[in-house]
Amino acid sequence: MSVDRLTSEERTTLLALARQGLESGVRGESLPPLDLEELPSRLREPGATFVTLTKAGQLRGCIGTLDPYRPLADDAREHALAAALNDYRFPRVQPEELGQISIEISCLTPPQLLEYDDPEELLTKIRPGIDGLVLRDGTRRATFLPQVWGKLPDTVDFLNQLCLKLGASPDLWRHKPLEVAVYQVEEFHE
Repeated sequence: MSVDRLTSEERTTLLALARQGLESGVRGESLPPLDLEELPSRLREPGATFVTLTKAGQLRGCIGTLDPYRPLADDAREHALAAALNDYRFPRVQPEELGQISIEISCLTPPQLLEYDDPEELLTKIRPGIDGLVLRDGTRRATFLPQVWGKLPDTVDFLNQLCLKLGASPDLWRHKPLEVAVYQVEEFHE
């Protein structure tokens, strides 16, 4: 499955809405109401995003969803705010940091279950640099966006680190069948 790409105008609008969410939230202001009728139709459709914040090239927050359940415009705006204030890995973004924060938006395709019989087959079905990956073990779930391949280009390392993010031993994927799903993203940034 491929991503149905946004136009340049839609990307610009989505980034502006994410910036609005980020700045309003960090300043403690309520988000202004979103007039969906004023937006391009693609931004009114349900969509799933991850919003990544960076400062001087370093991760400063990242929050998103795998499942489209609200308009794409709302999703990006809310996740920008949540990445700034609710990513447990980082202190809240402060108002004086706003000018140094860059926003990246990843629009996701719906995750597709990956069928495999054993760990070696799993390794052959994952497409490094293309697929985002979701691992599920019971009620625990973790994901890495496709951009993570830039830091973890080896498939075994990628799976090991994703298992750690899941809260499991790094080699869990070798010893127990996990639910594995793949997705792709359209990524763009300020």
